[in-house]
Amino acid sequence: QVQPVESGGGLVQPGGSLRLSCTASGRTLRNWAIGWFRQAPGKEREGVACIDSDGNTYYEQFAKGRFTISRDNAKNTVYLETNSLKPEDTAIYYCALDQGPGSSLHPAFYAYWGQGTPVTVSS
Repeated sequence: QVQPVESGGGLVQPGGSLRLSCTASGRTLRNWAIGWFRQAPGKEREGVACIDSDGNTYYEQFAKGRFTISRDNAKNTVYLETNSLKPEDTAIYYCALDQGPGSSLHPAFYAYWGQGTPVTVSS
């Protein structure tokens, strides 16, 4: 069973930053497509960023320039660096994995999902 695990969420003031992490024990993440998604209360799950096994990265428009997805192969961890956070970024953030090929910002592409980590942006 592939089980991604997210961490790093929390309460942050507007303009602040958080680094979210995604790991999956027993799986070498560099061989997988990894997607970050989020779901705010009352809204559908939406893509944020993704990275494929070749290291290509893709972002939704709202994330460009503020969020960065990266992979540390030595730590077998994928990160989502979130900067200049706004109240509308408040959501549960999920990490998803798939064997690919490629990657996608659409939730239906991914077979394995974590439980999510909450991000609250508020003063």
